[in-house]
Amino acid sequence: MNKKPEIKSWKNLESAFAGESMAYQKYMYFAKIARRNGDEEVAKLFEETASHETKHAEGHLRNLYPINKMTTQACLELAVEGEKYEYTEMYPQFAKTAKEESVEEWLIKEFEGGIEECKEHAKTFEKMSKIFGGLAKVEKEHHDNYQRTLESLDNATKSEFNESETYLENAPK
Repeated sequence: MNKKPEIKSWKNLESAFAGESMAYQKYMYFAKIARRNGDEEVAKLFEETASHETKHAEGHLRNLYPINKMTTQACLELAVEGEKYEYTEMYPQFAKTAKEESVEEWLIKEFEGGIEECKEHAKTFEKMSKIFGGLAKVEKEHHDNYQRTLESLDNATKSEFNESETYLENAPK
């Protein structure tokens, strides 16, 4: 998996991706509210804008993780890393802060619930990562078998070539 560059522009790109992704979710949510309130035109406006935001987010994502440099294994590793961060650091810290600030109980439960959900997501991605990791080992064996066979054929061809050279050198003139 590629290591992230430790530069501010990379962080800015991550922030831009997060912001555009959040805007998409927010506008889709606002569209539901507008539609529920009978404001169909406003709902469509929010949906159209959300569509633009998701395209912006996708563009940032392609710059962060160029498709031609990514493998399924790398995607799964990033997913595991992200979910693990959420359940080991992010949500526990959010829950701790909410308790310290004596916020309403529902908000504390929201953060604590996120921990368990992210653990489940991480387990799923970890499982898929192991499956693909196992498949990668099998594919490596396939590669090695083909490589040995190819080398064997190359050696046999070279050997035949050397024998024919010897024959020609010793042939009557």
